[in-house]
Amino acid sequence: MSINDIQDQIIEEFTMFDDWMDRYQQLIDLGNDLNPIDEKKRTEQHLIKGCQSKVWVDAELVDGKLQFTADSDAIITKGIVALLIRVLNNQSPQHVIDADLYFIDKIGLKENLSPTRSNGLLAMIKQMKLYALAYQAKMNG
Repeated sequence: MSINDIQDQIIEEFTMFDDWMDRYQQLIDLGNDLNPIDEKKRTEQHLIKGCQSKVWVDAELVDGKLQFTADSDAIITKGIVALLIRVLNNQSPQHVIDADLYFIDKIGLKENLSPTRSNGLLAMIKQMKLYALAYQAKMNG
């Protein structure tokens, strides 16, 4: 499934909810379903800078596709990173680098986050794209 197909799916899921409390609940549920990051990866090296809460993100390249794992100590943030993983997981590094994550605006995520959470969201995306760039360089190296 392409990145845009997954984004369209997420937009459809979130537009079913009129109320932002329901959308937050959806985020919390997504976070609860997130496979936890390996304890050994809960290190300073995998911590996202610019997030108010603690968020750890890691990526591995498996058969030319990125496999992301993440965790957070905050339930909403964990849901946000779970959404990003859902969109970017099992994609080639190039697809992750080129991804236009339009679902964030379409579901109203940015407007409904505090400025610090919004900065954290951008920091998570940046880190995931940096992993993609690093693996892309390794593959082309």
